Amino acid sequence: MIQTNGLLLNRLEAEYVNRFHTVLVSLDGDEALTDYYRGKGTYRKVVDNLKLIKRNGFEGELIARMTVMEQTDIYRQVRWLLEGDFPFSSVHWQLNAGFWNDFSRRDFRRWSTNCYVPGVRKLADFWVSNMDRKGVVLKLYPLLGIAHSVLFGEKNSLLRCGAGWINYAVQTDGHIIPCPTMWGMKDYYLGHVCDIDPLKLGKVYVGKPCSECDILGVCGGRCLYSAITKRWGPEAYSMVCDTVKDLAKAISEQVPRIWKLIDKGKISLSDFEYTRYNGCEIIP
Repeated sequence: MIQTNGLLLNRLEAEYVNRFHTVLVSLDGDEALTDYYRGKGTYRKVVDNLKLIKRNGFEGELIARMTVMEQTDIYRQVRWLLEGDFPFSSVHWQLNAGFWNDFSRRDFRRWSTNCYVPGVRKLADFWVSNMDRKGVVLKLYPLLGIAHSVLFGEKNSLLRCGAGWINYAVQTDGHIIPCPTMWGMKDYYLGHVCDIDPLKLGKVYVGKPCSECDILGVCGGRCLYSAITKRWGPEAYSMVCDTVKDLAKAISEQVPRIWKLIDKGKISLSDFEYTRYNGCEIIP
């Protein structure tokens, strides 16, 4: 598996690219939005490289990995990635929220309430309607992961990204950390590759406010790094939590429709299976 901005994929020979089972590539939606976030020409370069690796025989899963913030219309941009000039069948997104001390200059409250949450609800409805029309469960990972848990009766999820309990990162100096975002946070070093038994790595679990949340069993916690660093204050962070709660609610409201489609044979329960801990955090 590789997670990449996609700009240099053309430099990696096909014999190596084609060994990957998954390629996650950073695209935020259409050309205008991706170039707004990442610089002019980024979208076209990345898409051209993706077309190249497909021509060269890549048959694994390609996941569009979106960064989402106030300029994003989540419904329109996910639809673009599914139906645009290089259609994906797998999409994940993560909110750019709580990672920096930037809340005071953001318009997060208005955008999340008026644009993002309604867009996610509309997307959930489209997702299930597409199952009905085409008999396909698109891998929209924030929807898929929660729906899988509800359909399979999973009630006590840990961090869905796996950080700190089943997924770890190795720094360039050999120190093992719970999450690649936590490089240099020495209080959370869990050992060194030279002297630690990988089967005996310590566990780091999410704390408050996640540990006291009424949907922890479904959510599992939003982000270990942001929960520890607390770059956004409690009121601001609660707005992020509200988006997660509404995501979970949007999926729960669609579950009766999903079961009806399963009963009719249009889709099957196995269609909701996915590769765990593949770089998609599930909770945006």
